[in-house]
Amino acid sequence: MASVRLRLDPGTRLVDDGAVVIGGSPLGLFRLSRSGAAIARQLSAAPDGLRVAELPAGHRRLTDRLLAAGALHPVPDAGDGPPAGDVTVVIPVRLARSAPATAPAGLLELVAAARGEGVREVVIVDDASPVPVPPIEGARIVRLDRNVGPGGARNNGAATAVSPLVAFVDADTSPRPGWLAPLLTHLADDRVGLVAPRIVAPAQAHGRLARFEQWRSPLDLGPGPARIRAGSRVSYVPAAALLVRVEVFRAMGGFDAGLRFGEDVDLVWRIDEAGWGCRYEPISLVEHATRSDLRQWVRQRYEYGTSAAPLAERHPGALAPARVGGWSVLAWATAALVNVPAGIALGAGTSAALARKLRPMQHPYAEAFRLAGLGNLFAGRILASALLRAWWPFAVAAVLVSRRARRVVLAAALVPALVDWARDRPPIDPASATALRLLDDLAYGTGVWAGSIRRRTAAPLVPDLGNWPGKR
Repeated sequence: MASVRLRLDPGTRLVDDGAVVIGGSPLGLFRLSRSGAAIARQLSAAPDGLRVAELPAGHRRLTDRLLAAGALHPVPDAGDGPPAGDVTVVIPVRLARSAPATAPAGLLELVAAARGEGVREVVIVDDASPVPVPPIEGARIVRLDRNVGPGGARNNGAATAVSPLVAFVDADTSPRPGWLAPLLTHLADDRVGLVAPRIVAPAQAHGRLARFEQWRSPLDLGPGPARIRAGSRVSYVPAAALLVRVEVFRAMGGFDAGLRFGEDVDLVWRIDEAGWGCRYEPISLVEHATRSDLRQWVRQRYEYGTSAAPLAERHPGALAPARVGGWSVLAWATAALVNVPAGIALGAGTSAALARKLRPMQHPYAEAFRLAGLGNLFAGRILASALLRAWWPFAVAAVLVSRRARRVVLAAALVPALVDWARDRPPIDPASATALRLLDDLAYGTGVWAGSIRRRTAAPLVPDLGNWPGKR
């Protein structure tokens, strides 16, 4: 642990000379002692991070709090962590009936890429393919007698591993050179149980769908490092590529083979709930093939949505479609149902109320209006997303009977999409980007409803109206 380097998240702010730290996800406010403020200032003055050994004695309680909140991150350093030789790579595969007798080129390249990182072994789990996976140099093949799905296939592969670490890598991925080393560095901290890379669309994009995926793939969780936890900025990671301690994986019972979708989210949340650290490291890049057919793409999004209900049953409260403060909801509802000035006035009132709680700070009103204002704007974005995803049937019903509702839904569909497009300038025109984003939302939301009806639960449709920002 002493070799681990720590760096404040770019969004973390020090106020009152470090006596107050504001940051993390969800956003939190930390009041620090004099010694704690000195540690915060020391971290803030080191943009490249500080070694744990460079921090004063007694820092652990504070740095652990900031790490858990997502306000502080470990920084990968070459040479830290266990060697690549401690890793077994497991690749679940199910070839189509029409597959040729020779091994697919992509699978050969994936095995070569894994071997190029210096791993101990590559295990291909043939999930009862109609056409068996042929022998591949550099890989051991485990063939299953019956199809058990990706989660079950990964479990079978991990069961044969004799190394302390296992990396799950899907057959339709292409890890970029050097992808493994940044993940291993996080395991220098023996409290970290799982690390995930950034999953990106292929660099060479052809067609609107591929260009849209480069911008807004649900597998791509962004360029910023994060702690993985339900309800935070990075609340899940896909199993397209994961590095896990074998002891942790086995203690959790592996993937839930009964889940055909969402089994990766469930595993990560169980590991987090058991007290292990779960980290997202975007320096490590793995490309994931995208759907080229619109019908298949929509079906994929729908299937992702169907996982919400079983996940909500296993992890109560973690799948809320909107996690916002009640006062923010009231302000936006007032703006939508009464008029915009009334909503703004209510939002300003929440800022004044927050200022009273921040009186010990040097500038409580300035901070309150900043925090509450940004919080209300962020809540509006969250509510707009929920309206078009999990709550879209209600939105359609309202549009059919109310002119005001039409304006609200139209604004929810257009404003966030166009603002994001103008900010990011993705390689796709704004009309196509907005249309595909709306189709993505509706397909996912339809899956949520289908899964909820099938499981007879409304859990994935119920918002979490907590306080914002949280006080810690």
